[in-house]
Amino acid sequence: MPHFVMEYTDNLDGQTDIKAVLRKVNQILIDQGGVFPIGGIRSRAIRLTDYVMADGQEDYAFVHCSLKVGAGRTPEQKKKACDDLFAMIKDHFADIQARRYLALSMEFSEFDEAGTWKSNNVHSKFKKT
Repeated sequence: MPHFVMEYTDNLDGQTDIKAVLRKVNQILIDQGGVFPIGGIRSRAIRLTDYVMADGQEDYAFVHCSLKVGAGRTPEQKKKACDDLFAMIKDHFADIQARRYLALSMEFSEFDEAGTWKSNNVHSKFKKT
C-alpha cells in the first residue's frame, strides 16, 4: 500500500498525459520520507465512458481520485500526502480547467490490515541491507 486510483472522463482524451499524472503520484508517495513502502505503491487510471455529470447539458469532465492506505500512519503524514497529491492534481489539470468545465476531487480511506490478503515480492527489491 498505498493504492491510488484515478477515474477520469473520456472527454479528456488527448488533452492531458494521464500516465504522467500516475508517475507524479508515485514520486510524491516515494518522497514522503519512507511513510509508504516503495514496493507497495500502485497507481492506476480508469477511463470512464459511461457517465452523466450535473445537468448533462454541457461537455462536463471530471477526475476523481482515491488514495487507499493501510493503517499505521499519523494524521500529519496522511494529511501531507493528500495535500501534496491534490496540489499536483490541481496543477496538472489547471490549463484544462481554465478552458472547460472540469471537476477535480480526491478522497482518502484507511483500512485495517486484517481485511486484506497480499503476496508481493517487489518489497525485497527496496529492502535496505
